[in-house]
Amino acid sequence: MVGAALAGASPAGAAPRAVEIAPGVTYEEFDLAAAKGTTHAHVLDVDLGVPEVGLGLLYPGAVAARGTVSRMAGDQGAVGGVNGDFFNITESQHPGVEATGASVGPAVAEGRALKAAVPDGQRFGPALPSGTTAEAVFGVGTDRRARLDRLALDGQVSTDGGTLPLGGLNQYALPVDSVGAFTGDWGAASRVRATCGTDTDRAAACSTDTYEVTVRGERVVSVSDTPGSGAIASDTTVLVGREEGARQLRKLGTGDSVRVTHRLVASGSQEPFGFALGGYPVLSGGEPSAGLDDRTSAVRTAVGVADGGRRVLLFAVDGAAEYRGGLTIAEVAEALRARGATEGFSLDGGGSTTLVARAPGASGVTVRNHPSGGSERAVANGIGVFTDA
Repeated sequence: MVGAALAGASPAGAAPRAVEIAPGVTYEEFDLAAAKGTTHAHVLDVDLGVPEVGLGLLYPGAVAARGTVSRMAGDQGAVGGVNGDFFNITESQHPGVEATGASVGPAVAEGRALKAAVPDGQRFGPALPSGTTAEAVFGVGTDRRARLDRLALDGQVSTDGGTLPLGGLNQYALPVDSVGAFTGDWGAASRVRATCGTDTDRAAACSTDTYEVTVRGERVVSVSDTPGSGAIASDTTVLVGREEGARQLRKLGTGDSVRVTHRLVASGSQEPFGFALGGYPVLSGGEPSAGLDDRTSAVRTAVGVADGGRRVLLFAVDGAAEYRGGLTIAEVAEALRARGATEGFSLDGGGSTTLVARAPGASGVTVRNHPSGGSERAVANGIGVFTDA
C-alpha cells in the first residue's frame, strides 16, 4: 500500500535537516523546546511562487467518509501533505446513531463547494478562541495565494409556495428549525445524525420532528418522515428538515416543483477559493490570537502562511512517546511565527496528526512523524502538496 511505511523521526537533539522533495517543496524536521520538555516537529515548506507547485484538498471521495493521509495522498498523486479538519468521530451520546466521519467546517475541492460548517455548538475539537466560528477556513485562492477567511452558506429552496432559506449543505449537524441539502458529495452515510443535538449542545437528543424530501430534475420524487441513507445520484438533492424546517417540507408532495441553490461566500475576499478546509486561526497579522490556551499540551497539526500568501508551512508535532508532551496552542502560534508565518491555523491533532512526504526518487509518500496512536488514524480530509515537476 502506498504510504504505509513509517519513516520516523530523528532522535531528540539531532541537528535540523532539510530535504527538497520537489522544486519549491522542502521537508524539514527539528527539535523544539516547550513547556512540557523537548518536542519534535515536522514541516513541509511550500513555495506557491513556483508555478509547478500547488495545494489541494485531500479527501476520500465523499464528505461522510474517512481515509488515512497516506492513502489519500497516494490516490490523488500528492508528494506531501498533512491531516486536516476536526470531524464527527464518535456518537456515544446518541445510541444507535452512527458517526458520519464528516468534517466540522466548510470544505472546497477544485473550486467546488463540498460542504458548509456545522453550528458552533456542534463542533468536535477544542473550544474556539474568542471571535472565531466553525466557518473559519484556510485555503488557496484562484490567485494562488494562501489565506485565512470565513465561508458562510448562502442557499435557498424555491417552491411554488415560496422560498425557504437553506440551513445546511452536506453537514453532519443542521441548525434547529432548518432545512439542509445533501448531494452526491455527501456519500452513502445515514442522514439521521444531521437532526441530532442543538445549536448549543452537541449531546442533546435527536429531533423527533423530521421530514425528508428527495428532489430529482427539480421535481419531488419521494418523501419520508425520517432521514435515510445510501448514495445520492449526481442529479439528485435530498432535503432534510427538522422542527420548523420539517413542517415546511411537509407542504411538498410528489411531482411538486423544487429548485435548490447554494454557494459558499467568503467574508474577507472576493477571490474564489480553489481549495479550503476548516479549523481555527491562531495567528493573525503576525500576532497570536487572543486567549489562546497556554496550558494544555498535545500533539498538534497546523498550517502557517508567510510571504503574503506565497509560502505555506505544513506543521506537525511528532507523537512518539519521548515527544508526546507536545505543544500548547499558544506554543504552536509562536512556532509558526518563528518560521516566518504571519497567519496561522490549527487543524485536528492528537491521534489524527500525520505528515507525509515523498522521499527523493520514491514513487509514493511515507509517514514522517510517529502518529500518537501507533498507526495512522483515518481522517475526514487533509491538505495535499502537488507538483507538475
